[in-house]
Amino acid sequence: MRPVLAALTALSLLPLQPVMAAQRCTSNSDQVAFEVQALRSELMVLATGCHTDDQYNAFIRRFQGDLQANERQVSAYFQHRYGRSAQTEHDKFVTDMANAMSRLGSDLGTDFCPRNAQMFKEVLALTSNEQLNDYAAGKNLIPASVDVCTGQTANSSTARKTSK
Repeated sequence: MRPVLAALTALSLLPLQPVMAAQRCTSNSDQVAFEVQALRSELMVLATGCHTDDQYNAFIRRFQGDLQANERQVSAYFQHRYGRSAQTEHDKFVTDMANAMSRLGSDLGTDFCPRNAQMFKEVLALTSNEQLNDYAAGKNLIPASVDVCTGQTANSSTARKTSK
């Protein structure tokens, strides 16, 4: 009964969630793509840190096509923005995102796993790409230190300013 109740609660909140996300991109489709990318990164950090690989793999299998399409959209963003250096910038972005999320998880210490374990139940209760997009927007997981619409982190822009 509890899993059903948790799933229904999560699903009932979905229509409200897109309003809660911080808009950082000028394009709504870019914003959604980066939010889903942040969710995927958060779940990867959760799986690694909390030994919930089976749940992460179930999430990836369930949304494989949607996640692949999302990855293509993020790649297209970097290709448009950076041209020949797109792959390097994309790889840097993914690494910066994972590192920022890992740091946030480390800051929570032993509270990280209990606090975030519910996320797998919530995402596995979703049944469509639209629900996944809304859920990701509602979680607002993009770290403040990662500027998703320029591909730079606050630390890298600071380093550039101080090196001038």
